[in-house]
This record gives sequence, structure tokens and C-alpha cells, in this order.
Amino acid sequence: MKYQVLVSSLSRKVPLVRTLKKALEKLPQYGGIIGGDTNPNCIGRYFVDAFWDMPALSTLSIEALVDFCHRKNVKAIIPTRDGELAYYATYRSYLSEQGIHVMVSSEVAVESCFDKLRFFQALSQMGYPAIPTAETLTSIPSGMVVVKERFGAGSRSIGLDLKPAEAKEYACNLKSPVFQPFISGMEMSVDLYLSQQGKAVGCVVRKREVVVNGESQITVTVRHPELEALCIRLAEALGLYGHVMFQVMIDSKGHFHVIECNPRFGGASGLSVAVGLDSFTWFLREALGKALPGNAFQRSSAEKRQIRYAADWILDV
Repeated sequence: MKYQVLVSSLSRKVPLVRTLKKALEKLPQYGGIIGGDTNPNCIGRYFVDAFWDMPALSTLSIEALVDFCHRKNVKAIIPTRDGELAYYATYRSYLSEQGIHVMVSSEVAVESCFDKLRFFQALSQMGYPAIPTAETLTSIPSGMVVVKERFGAGSRSIGLDLKPAEAKEYACNLKSPVFQPFISGMEMSVDLYLSQQGKAVGCVVRKREVVVNGESQITVTVRHPELEALCIRLAEALGLYGHVMFQVMIDSKGHFHVIECNPRFGGASGLSVAVGLDSFTWFLREALGKALPGNAFQRSSAEKRQIRYAADWILDV
């Protein structure tokens, strides 16, 4: 019987599923994709081989998850939502002992990434150029300010380019606000894959050309050896595993400012796969106990642009 792959928090992540299917074609040990979501009517269920009307993780015991995986012959799990990473990170070792491998970093690494103040402190102590982050506005250098939630990733509830008085008022609407100086420049996304040994297998930089609601709608790959080297060193220093993504601002003087790290496959990360960062194939191969060759990352010589758009799919009923 062939192994199955569980994609949790499936939602409408059709591009991710299509990218994963291409990886499965390279590994005959795997048969198909099971999509899991708490919403039985999610769009993604029409694009996977089987669907699991999955309980909320707050009610799903680890024993129940293991039982489901064993019954369905699930060898690998790919979490896709920020809010579920802590759950999987907590049980990562136990699941591995049960023959179930999860593409998630350690509990400590995940916590460091989703606590913006802790992330800044950790990077600063190691000498990396993180954007200054503080719980008090007076600790931020004078100028325009960014206000965001301390915990979590992405741009939810973010206030950009605010005057200090505006920032103070904006912060009243957040649960755990933190303040950062507003830095204008060019925002880059950096995708990496870290092996089970904690070593970077490959790295791709993407320029976010059009961003809507915090996600890239038009993205192009670029070569930036200095930024690639920085993110590789940082990812390894943080002890990350699997596919991870950094957001980095490059200011007018060419200086780097690391904004955050999202330790999962991102919405536009499929573009990095298209130029050679074959994260899903590498993860599934490692789940089988197979080492990755030293030349696993073969980057495309041509750069590529990704345009994300809505599309219709008409089925017979």
C-alpha cells in the first residue's frame, strides 16, 4: 500500500496542492493527498484525492491523530496555517516515533518566530539585522512607526507609517502591541529548505511586486547572493527545519532589515519551487529515511514571475 500525505488546514490552497502533486510524481512510494479542514465545504477538497472533515486541533487528541494517520497510511503531514504550527511542533518527535513525519520546526524555533519581540531579541543577540521591536513606543527611534500584534505572523492588524500619536492610539485596539520604526524600501521574500540535519539545501529570493492583504499577487525571482547567504546563516542559527520564509526589507542604502520568519510554505512559495527549491520532494524523501544528495538544489538559470489570479473550474454534477 502506498503512503498518503495529509495537508491540514487545506482551505483554498489549490496552488500548494498542485505543487505537491508534482512532487508525488517523483516518488512512487506515495499514492495521494488527503486534505484536512474543519470546513467541509472548503474549496480545496475538490483538488485532493480524499478529504477529512478534520476536528479543530483544540479538540483533536494526538492519539486520535495518530490513529487516523495509521488507518489511512499517512506517512507525512504538511501544516499550512500559522495557528497550527505550535500543535504539530509540540508533537513532532512523538509523531516521528509513530512513523509520521511533519514538515515543521521545533517547538522552540516556532515560538521564536511567532513572538516578534523574542524574534528581535534573538537576532540582535546573534548579530543579525532585525528591525528594532519594543513593547513601548518610547523605545523606538524618532520618526514614523509600525504597530502590530506581538504574536503570530503576517500582516494581520498592522498599522503602517504612523505618527507616534497615531501609533499610540492604534495600539489600543490590539491585544499585545509591539512597535517598530517604519523603514521604506524594497521588501523581499526569501524561501529556504532546511534538512533534518539543520542545513540549508537551497535558497531563493523573491521580489514582491504587487501585494494584496499581506500576500504577494505578482512576484518575480531574483538573484541576491548576499541576502541568500544572510538568510541561510540565520535559518541554520535558529534551528529551523523544512520550508521556511523570511521577509526582509532592503532600504535605500542597501542595508537589510529582517522583518519576520514564517516557518511554513508560503502563499507564493510555489514560485521558488518552479526555479528549483523542490521543498516538498525533499521533505517527502527525508520522511522515507532517504538522505538528500549534495546537489539536490539545481536552480533554474532563468528567472520566473508568478501571477496569482482567481479561476473557475466547471464540473459535471
